[in-house]
Amino acid sequence: MPAEESAPHTPADQPPAGGVREVKSAARTVELLEVLAARGDRPARLRELAEELGVPRSSMYALLQTLIDRGWVRTDTTGSLYGIGIHALLTGTSYLDSDPRVRIVRPYLDEASEALGETIHLARLDGTDVVYLATRESHEYLRTFSRVGRRLPAHVGALGKALLAQAPDERLPQGELEQLTPNSHTTAASLAADLAEVRARGYAIDREEGVLGIAGFGFALRYDDPAVDAISCSVPVARLTEEHEQRIVAVMREIRTKIESVAPRASGSAQWR
Repeated sequence: MPAEESAPHTPADQPPAGGVREVKSAARTVELLEVLAARGDRPARLRELAEELGVPRSSMYALLQTLIDRGWVRTDTTGSLYGIGIHALLTGTSYLDSDPRVRIVRPYLDEASEALGETIHLARLDGTDVVYLATRESHEYLRTFSRVGRRLPAHVGALGKALLAQAPDERLPQGELEQLTPNSHTTAASLAADLAEVRARGYAIDREEGVLGIAGFGFALRYDDPAVDAISCSVPVARLTEEHEQRIVAVMREIRTKIESVAPRASGSAQWR
């Protein structure tokens, strides 16, 4: 008998031009966890998740039950509401604990917080967003807006603008930009003009662009080129005098210099991407 001919591969079976074919089940799992994480304190129903991800309800239900059994998803007593599970927290904590730069920077955040009495942040650029990796809250006010793990568009704050000013032009946000406050940049041209000032000044300023009533001063950490990490100081505009602003800039510049002098450079043993 003649040997069976192999069925031709469809485009969906072929790997992308630069690498391995995507594993659909793994991609679907990650997408589900990202959807649940983005919802915060708003649990989702099976129908909502199935519709958002374009998955049959039966398949979504099976995936949810698998993740519940492993602690990545939690459900309420009725079994009808779903949220992110505790294993996501454990994995996120492991990310922070395993990052040598986060470990090194933490004591300097404490030093800046003690010197200024204001809220100090460390964040990392992720695409066109920044993700908060560490925060030292001010004792002067209780308005929490920058928890660890929070993601914000890079163009709306001092942390993100400090990093975007270091990035090549092709990585900058384009088109219409998300507006979080009346002071946010809404066009690429407006943002580009601001970033030119950031480069000339050496640090970024956010005057109520991300949160009304809050100003920020961001400093890229230049142990990578382009920089992916930055530190910032946030302060309520109600108590931001010219003298206080000058002191914030002086202290944060000194803190940046200290961090850059001890943080591992790009030639370190493990280079994550």
